[in-house]
Amino acid sequence: MANIKSAKKRILVINKKSARNRRIKSHLKAILKNFDAAIASGDMDTAKEKLTLAEKKLMQAAAKHTIHKNAASRKVSRLTKRFNKAQ
Repeated sequence: MANIKSAKKRILVINKKSARNRRIKSHLKAILKNFDAAIASGDMDTAKEKLTLAEKKLMQAAAKHTIHKNAASRKVSRLTKRFNKAQ
């Protein structure tokens, strides 16, 4: 346990940031799972909606430094390729 006041504050700040990052990442996983389900069922209209939502959320996560911007771009690229291949 930290004794110094600034170290105690850092612990609180890190806990808040970790909770936010966990929430964002689990939300991203759910969105990607929904996209996968739409592709698997062959529903291209829903898949297109899910793709745009996934792209938006991935870029927002990258902007907040939850994930790296190149990782977000790579995931968007792979999702788009899968969507185009499924069409």
